[in-house]
Amino acid sequence: MRRVLAALACLLLPAAASAAPAVTAQGGWFRYLLPQIPAGGFVTLTNAGDTAAVLTGASSPACGSAMLHRSLNRSGMDMMIDVNSITIPAHGTFRFAPGDYHIMCMKPRMTVGTTADVTLRFRNAPDLTVPFTVYGADGRPTGQ
Repeated sequence: MRRVLAALACLLLPAAASAAPAVTAQGGWFRYLLPQIPAGGFVTLTNAGDTAAVLTGASSPACGSAMLHRSLNRSGMDMMIDVNSITIPAHGTFRFAPGDYHIMCMKPRMTVGTTADVTLRFRNAPDLTVPFTVYGADGRPTGQ
């Protein structure tokens, strides 16, 4: 009986593991201007899991605080709003991009040409720490 239960557990574990969100990140970068101006963080998240992953926040030693934000234009008025969570669909991607969703880094402590680690927090997946390359006012170089 023990062998049967052990065999069943081995069969069920891979199925359960593949059902959970499996998030990876690539191309993380910040647009940094000055220490008194918030920096914008951008990255592409991919979820290889069978269930959606819910991003609930971010933090970084390079930021006084970090928040999920979205840039919008409503009736000709540009604005930024706080976002409580972002869903990365199962087997899908979500892209933070200039003029859209971004990680707002308040009181940035970074230098152009270096990297800053950002930890992404998920409701239903492990935290993910991602290196973000720091670029200046012109933003990320073309082709990257």
